[in-house]
Amino acid sequence: MTMTRRDLLSAAAALAAAPALGARAWAAPLPRDADIVVIGAGAAGISAARRVMAANRKVIVVEASGQIGGRCLTDAATFGVPFDRGARWMYNPDSNPMIRLARAAGLDVATAPTGQKIRIGRRNARAGETEEFLATMVRANRAIDEASRGKADVACASVLPKDLGVWAGAAEFVLGAGFAGKDLKELSAIDKARAQDRNAALACRQGMGALIARLGEQVPLALSTPASRVSWSNRDVTVETPSGKIVARAAIVTVSSNVLATGGIRFTPDIPKRQLDAAAKLGLGSLDRIALQLQGNLLGLGRDDIIIEQSDSTRTALLLANIAGSSLCTIDVGGSFGRDLSAQGEAAMVAFAKEWLTRLFGSEAAAAVKKSSATRWNAAPFTLGAMSSAAPGGQGSRKVLTEPFGCMFLAGEATHETLWGTVDGAWESGERAAEAALRRIGALRDEPAAPARKQRRRTAPAKSPGAPTN
Repeated sequence: MTMTRRDLLSAAAALAAAPALGARAWAAPLPRDADIVVIGAGAAGISAARRVMAANRKVIVVEASGQIGGRCLTDAATFGVPFDRGARWMYNPDSNPMIRLARAAGLDVATAPTGQKIRIGRRNARAGETEEFLATMVRANRAIDEASRGKADVACASVLPKDLGVWAGAAEFVLGAGFAGKDLKELSAIDKARAQDRNAALACRQGMGALIARLGEQVPLALSTPASRVSWSNRDVTVETPSGKIVARAAIVTVSSNVLATGGIRFTPDIPKRQLDAAAKLGLGSLDRIALQLQGNLLGLGRDDIIIEQSDSTRTALLLANIAGSSLCTIDVGGSFGRDLSAQGEAAMVAFAKEWLTRLFGSEAAAAVKKSSATRWNAAPFTLGAMSSAAPGGQGSRKVLTEPFGCMFLAGEATHETLWGTVDGAWESGERAAEAALRRIGALRDEPAAPARKQRRRTAPAKSPGAPTN
């Protein structure tokens, strides 16, 4: 039985790096001063810089890596077709400004096609079996929702029904490792329940990394320019880089929660303990992507079909087949299993992918692999993981990260309370931080605050396994 995207909560998280369309190095000497300096050229950083530019204030973005995009990275060279090594989807087309901006930039944005299946061994699930799985997912989601209304923020695993039977492994993978990069025992029930509904998935045909790079084309930035030290006060901030120092009236820091928590950038004085503790409670989950280019369509699947399996454990994966009509397939692995597999290296990851395909489609499928590549986000030094997910008791840390200190403002998907783990959340957080920084320096003194995008609270009866997530 084939399901719609609303019927399956699947995973597609940010993964490790490849050059993105439009990325370019700063050609002139680094400026010595700016109104606002932005650290990080991912979705949040580009969004923040564009907002500062719209207010006619001087901004500079410094980026440690050699490309724009952060955890949105499109590789168009390895397989000859766009391969999103990072985030894959956007959501909420009625309110998401990125959709309008993408189309205005001449990029092709379209609703992600339908066609998800459950695999039981070497066959597709029958209609009745699919209904059993969907009912299991609804029960699990309802249990997490109900737990989120309690006094304590508990782990999702602790409140799951005990009688999920043969669907337990698949449900735990889809809800945990596949959604947030962490096993359910490591995931806050409140954080999971407050995640905004993400059913209306859209994709950029040229790739998400290509989109962010295109939107950053007019932004003043310096690539391969890591911020080594940030000295801040209530009056100004100095960012030290290998290319020199930049003095600004405010700074927006968009690096990942793991980079913050592990001291990837030195701050003088130190970041307040309140924010450091919050970053630690929002550690990045592990979600990696193994890409396989096959000869022909031996899997017998349609364009952009998504496959999950009935598994007795979370040692499983998610398949996106025939991406955009090509012969490229990706296999996503996450959580503790994915983290351990990634640590073994790319060869081990590809070997697992072939083994998994053989289990579901026969040895002919593995033999048809002509080219492969795998991402290893946990080993990427400027990110150290995939997307943020709150530990039990840590959901309130997202709001803490939005609190400014001195003339410093934090942004990124980890700071969004409902769209965490998505490009949408990162983009919106950059706009929010830029507004706050501009007000701090008096640039928006006479302007009304921009209205926040409406957030929809999901209720348990309306929940069903839904769209892919970044």
